[in-house]
Amino acid sequence: MDFQAWMTEQLHQVEQALSAWVPADAPAGLGEAMRYGVLDGGKRLRPLLVLAAAQAVNGHNRAALRAACAVELIHAYSLVHDDMPCMDNDVLRRGKPTVHVRFGQAQAMLAGDAMQALAFELLTPADDGEVAPALQARLVAVLSRGAGHSGMAGGQAIDLASVGHQLQEDQLRRMHELKTGALLQASVDMGALCGSADDSTRAALSRYGHAIGLAFQVVDDILDVTQDTEVLGKTAGKDQEQSKPTYVSLMGLQAARQHAHELHEQALQALVASALPDTQRLRELADLVVHRQH
Repeated sequence: MDFQAWMTEQLHQVEQALSAWVPADAPAGLGEAMRYGVLDGGKRLRPLLVLAAAQAVNGHNRAALRAACAVELIHAYSLVHDDMPCMDNDVLRRGKPTVHVRFGQAQAMLAGDAMQALAFELLTPADDGEVAPALQARLVAVLSRGAGHSGMAGGQAIDLASVGHQLQEDQLRRMHELKTGALLQASVDMGALCGSADDSTRAALSRYGHAIGLAFQVVDDILDVTQDTEVLGKTAGKDQEQSKPTYVSLMGLQAARQHAHELHEQALQALVASALPDTQRLRELADLVVHRQH
């Protein structure tokens, strides 16, 4: 199966599972807002990383699918909150009005809260024959750390505090290791946990996830100044407009592009170090991250 066919198949599974697991009947229209925020949109890179890593280590398919949907729910909730007026104040996401524009700020806040909780509910099914209790605990630990104060939320706090300030490269790297990189790295780590890989293999895959996480943000910074709103599906030029520090503002466009390619090479080297027999899907996802146009 070629990469595009593989990706189409995986995305179909994830979309079907999300549609089944995100409740339409949550009280007072909450389910509609949740589904609007997570279904029918986005690159789904994080679920793809979970599934590709799990397949590379011959992982448990059902556990991997639950982990893939859980990490996408965390990502989607973060976007709902990030778009709100108290944070980035954006009106467009995935080519459509943001959740707070469509449903109001209070409902958007609650939808994000509910999606975050649902992520951990998916990782802890009542039927522990589907996902073994020990694996449930490890997946919850990885996702909570990737999403919380030592991961995504911590990085977002740094991002908000850095508006209008010039950061040094190590400070910018640290911010994006948390804000963007932590959840992408957690996606790979969760997929690896679904199989029987040893510590050395999981460590190599984690290094891959770390490099891909940073590369994704570097490319995001590049696209923010080189693509228009219609291509991105979100408002272009927001970082510059809000005086946010980025890799482009710090390094310049050409140096930022070079840095993305260096991180891509680091990711591929980590896959070699994993000594796994088949990491082709992870290699192709690394290519997708660096060469994407939106």
